[in-house]
Amino acid sequence: MRFEDLNWMDVQRYLETDDRIILITGATEQHAYLSLSTDILIPTRLALAVSEREKVLVAPPLNFGYSRYFVEFPGTITLTRATFELVILEVFECLLHQGFRRFFFLNGHGGNPVPERFSDFTRDESIKVIWYNWWRSPAVKAFEAHTGLKLNHANWGENFPFNRVAESPSGTKPDVDTTLLSDYGNGGRDLLGDGSFGGPYQVDDGAMQQLFNMVVDEACGLVRGM
Repeated sequence: MRFEDLNWMDVQRYLETDDRIILITGATEQHAYLSLSTDILIPTRLALAVSEREKVLVAPPLNFGYSRYFVEFPGTITLTRATFELVILEVFECLLHQGFRRFFFLNGHGGNPVPERFSDFTRDESIKVIWYNWWRSPAVKAFEAHTGLKLNHANWGENFPFNRVAESPSGTKPDVDTTLLSDYGNGGRDLLGDGSFGGPYQVDDGAMQQLFNMVVDEACGLVRGM
């Protein structure tokens, strides 16, 4: 269930029986040979799969996050951290005013901070907030442990068929020392080259489907238990 498929009266009817909502956060930034919208496309696909199973409403995604360190790569669009937090809080407060009480943030980007002011609202026990970084989830850690693979920026772990826009190189890229990456993006292209942080560029699509299913199963359990 997506906002774009509903009118306001549909949402009002939804709120008569359920006060949960999934919000998608991510970024528009370089992902080597993958889509610039990778950090939106992945959490959106996950959110829709969760919505289909759990019958929870999904809000439109916030397409921009904090990506300052990639500004030398054309196509990257970044907010400041302060702006990101403010936008998230204003969206949250608006939905709270309308009657939503349980919020599942499905985040697709590591630069996005969790707004500290959430704690001001969750003192009310009727208000629940879960911030779910899918790529750091227990499901992903279990997959990594089973396969011996390490998910990293723009490597195999983000290389799904639905966000693949070019042929990825074969083989493995040496890991990049990302501690050298400037918070303001200076020298980012020299350090990262094609943009990947390292590791295999791609693995079998069957394995990626397995990973996707594991994350969806875990997210569904969290949404169901809110």
